[in-house]
Amino acid sequence: MKKILLSFIFMMLSLQAQIPDTKQLIVVTTKDWSTPNGKLQRYENEGDHWHKVGKEVNIKLGRNGLGWGIGLHTIPKDAKIIKKEGDGKAPAGIFELKQAFGYFPFVVDYPYEVYKATDHCVDDVNSKFYNKIVDSTKIEIDYKSKEHMRFPKDYYKYGIVVNHNHIDEAGAKKGAGSCIFIHIKSVPTAGCTVMREDEMKEIIEWLDVKSHPLLVQGTGEVVDDLMKEIK
Repeated sequence: MKKILLSFIFMMLSLQAQIPDTKQLIVVTTKDWSTPNGKLQRYENEGDHWHKVGKEVNIKLGRNGLGWGIGLHTIPKDAKIIKKEGDGKAPAGIFELKQAFGYFPFVVDYPYEVYKATDHCVDDVNSKFYNKIVDSTKIEIDYKSKEHMRFPKDYYKYGIVVNHNHIDEAGAKKGAGSCIFIHIKSVPTAGCTVMREDEMKEIIEWLDVKSHPLLVQGTGEVVDDLMKEIK
């Protein structure tokens, strides 16, 4: 019994250690695991409580709903729906937000990258660049499948990189899902969370890197449980 208790305490301390002391949350809630629609609400922390920022936003996400992703959370042992490459599901869980991006310069305080058509996000599980955003003019291409980070449609005109499955980092698990962003679109996606351009820009302008912003995403019940893991 003592060993079990010590293991549980160690697990909880390890979990808390990897979640940053955030002051900004983007919370996306859906009705169930299969819906491609949801609601987004921003929050800021003041002292010992969270308060809403801005209006609730109607969003679309994966065309097949949600699946547990790889982030800062612990995936339940009894989880039945795990995100995989090409499953059309958005990741559920707690995720750090990395750089914002777009087609043109955008003067904001948050880290922001201007991408070109030759910048690719690699979704080929057989590539050493899997789940990485790369400048294809500066590498030896070994992939057959990728996303252009700039293309004629405005979907990536403004967006934010979600740190699902260690994007742009070591440790990405092959086949666990790649290239997850928050961006512009009006219909369900292959796994990203999307909204109108004005809503996307407002979020980017609001983000503060010193506040360690996080995305919390899941069904209502899942979000309630995930929020307990955040300080």
